[in-house]
Amino acid sequence: MDLNDNKYREFSLVNEMMEAPGIIRSFDVKPSRPVAYSVIHKHRLLFTGEGSSRIFPAKNAIYQANRRGLAFNMITDGARQSMEYNLKDHVVVAASNSGKTKEVVSLLRKLSTYGCDSIYGITAHDRTPIMELSKKSFLLNCGEENAVAATKSIIEQALFMLSIVENLSPTGMRKALPALADAFEHVLTMKIDDQIIKMIAEAPQIYFAGRNNGVAEELTLKTNEITRKKADFLEGTYAVHGIEEVMNPHEILILIEPFEEEIQKFSDVLVKGVGMKVIAIDHQETPFPTIIIPPLDPYDEFLQIACGWNLLVEAGIAENINLDKPLRARKVGNLDDSSSR
Repeated sequence: MDLNDNKYREFSLVNEMMEAPGIIRSFDVKPSRPVAYSVIHKHRLLFTGEGSSRIFPAKNAIYQANRRGLAFNMITDGARQSMEYNLKDHVVVAASNSGKTKEVVSLLRKLSTYGCDSIYGITAHDRTPIMELSKKSFLLNCGEENAVAATKSIIEQALFMLSIVENLSPTGMRKALPALADAFEHVLTMKIDDQIIKMIAEAPQIYFAGRNNGVAEELTLKTNEITRKKADFLEGTYAVHGIEEVMNPHEILILIEPFEEEIQKFSDVLVKGVGMKVIAIDHQETPFPTIIIPPLDPYDEFLQIACGWNLLVEAGIAENINLDKPLRARKVGNLDDSSSR
């Protein structure tokens, strides 16, 4: 993406994506400390929300907590399913950009009736039901999003949820943010091979495969919203354990940092067996056409998101799509209040 080119700059989606590096650079890890203290007391944490407010922010935080070996029970589910759980002794972190996502509001109202005293809300709008129903709420600094597809808000939500983990097990996140911001901007604006863009633009269906850390799943959703294409998230090695029966050579699979031990099987089953195209996003070359991004452990997942955004915007522009306005997808405060995030 190149903001010097009008074909990118005209879209709110692109401009909002480009605000993400500044959000990363100015993020403060301290506000989430009260949540971390509650987790230390209760040892149980639920991240909830709907759509993009939950998928990457929650799953990445849990993934990083597990990598650090934290001895806390951290889970995530949507608000409706979470209403079936006994959450009285849980810390609940509820994310909603609008502050009035109906599923989340319903959950928090239920929790308040049976004495759950550790509810924390994350929202971009003040004086909203999520704030009123939370023990303490945190107002995002990212501002409004005019595009239907959420982008910069996802990054700030993900940073906030990761900062809870950081406050439980410090690794120097605050000092790492400037480097992450610079790398995020680099990946977001780097040139992607025209042949890869062409493959994405021409594919009727796009599959994403990778870890269950929210990256591939979130990019699946963004594919629907940005390119208007069908997409599916295939966690782990799901892509080579049955679904290959219904795949076809016109489709494409995007592998997010594949495990070296599994690359050959993806090649044998999908490239040789199905005859479909496979590309990879990784910090090193793979046997597939690969978009190389810099390594920045433990923040690689943010750069993978940035790379996916870059690729999907390029594909959408190649197809002359209005990136800001899907035909049906809506969210609170943007065109229609009937659905929300």
